[in-house]
Amino acid sequence: MNPRALVVGLVSTVCWCGLMLAVNAAGVEPLRFGPLQRLTNGETVLTLHTAAGVTCRVDVSSSLVEWTPLVSLVGGATVRHTDSGAPFVAQRFYRAVLTNVIPGDFLATTAGPAIIHPGNHAGFMMLWGNHAIYVDPVTNVYAGLPKATLILLTHDHADHLNNTTLSAVIDPVVGRIVAPQATYNNLSTALKGVAQVLTNGGVLQWSELTIEAVPMYNLSTSYHPRGRGNGYVVTLGGRRIYISGDTDNTPEVRALTNIDVAFVCMRPPYCMSVTDAAQAVRAFRPRVVYPYHYLGNDVNLFKQLVGTDLGIEVRLRSWY
Repeated sequence: MNPRALVVGLVSTVCWCGLMLAVNAAGVEPLRFGPLQRLTNGETVLTLHTAAGVTCRVDVSSSLVEWTPLVSLVGGATVRHTDSGAPFVAQRFYRAVLTNVIPGDFLATTAGPAIIHPGNHAGFMMLWGNHAIYVDPVTNVYAGLPKATLILLTHDHADHLNNTTLSAVIDPVVGRIVAPQATYNNLSTALKGVAQVLTNGGVLQWSELTIEAVPMYNLSTSYHPRGRGNGYVVTLGGRRIYISGDTDNTPEVRALTNIDVAFVCMRPPYCMSVTDAAQAVRAFRPRVVYPYHYLGNDVNLFKQLVGTDLGIEVRLRSWY
């Protein structure tokens, strides 16, 4: 048991194992914590017992006064979640409530929380206010999610660009696409009509977001030549989010500053090795990093190499 992490119910009763936490319109819904498990690295494994198909939100607090959403989870008989942020705080309290938001990790911003929802391979989406922001969607894993108001495309390879998927996920009224020139050239005629080209070094102000195009290229192979693709830094609600695309450990990556959340690729020879990715992350020091585009690579080794000494939280989520 982690002495620094307690489970708390909505009636403000502190307990160690669990209790009824929520009631839905149909009556009492079982939603309770099991025992907490503290790992040797200081992380906390939460166990929730819920009804199948129910979505719950776990909140965290250091004081039992102010609470911050941590993650939303789709329930089953037993759902587990590893709180990788636990080692970086002095104490942690947890509570759970029923919700109707999409599953994902919460990111606090000055304009309300964003929810980060992993997709597949190099794709994911972020829900923030009225915006549904998609990155490189290529499969049908986004069915049932809000339609994209903004799609960021990194480059034109088939595992990052699929016109059929783009047409399926984009909002037909307000949806827009940002892409490098070579990717724009490979869009369907209809999608070109809602797309805007952004080149390396370019900056775009779109609605309440700022989008910066970061060079994305290989150093020793020709899979991704310099200038053909974009990484991105997206600023929303005072948070800076870096999206690597397929890149190596380049000077531009290492020179990034003030990054709150980073999505970092690893799959040689197309992009960084696990070691290179860890070295890059330790150089620009994001607060939180998600390894993605990692098919066949050891994300646990990546987490070990990043370490905890620089205060970087590594979140391992399933992209496959």
